[in-house]
Amino acid sequence: MTPKKVLVVDDSELVHKMHVLTFRQYPGCELFHAYQGVEAFDILNAHPDVDLILLDVNMPVMDGLAFLEARRGMGIFLEIPVILISTEGTEDDIRRGIEAGATAYLSKPFKPPELRALIDGLEGVISGPA
Repeated sequence: MTPKKVLVVDDSELVHKMHVLTFRQYPGCELFHAYQGVEAFDILNAHPDVDLILLDVNMPVMDGLAFLEARRGMGIFLEIPVILISTEGTEDDIRRGIEAGATAYLSKPFKPPELRALIDGLEGVISGPA
């Protein structure tokens, strides 16, 4: 499974740098970076062919759960799988995230192989190379 375009939505610059290193394992994969949910919608509008979203729960302006609820409410970008990522990891956050449209959930801190295994497990959800 090789994602082609990934949107990373997280308010931590360090997390963005970590994802840059992780996605070197996917040749030709392009990363887009947003630091809160409103910015993520702007990027998706400019790049609707993003095929995976990595979404933090806790962010300023529009957090991850609000992003998922807005996406569902507007009925846009619903075909893009979302991996919800958070340090909170409460059962309520996980349940709310999955109910709001997240495809999978990953708790911080995690190791890059855990993220890659989760992405690879999305076979058939993310379209591979043409």
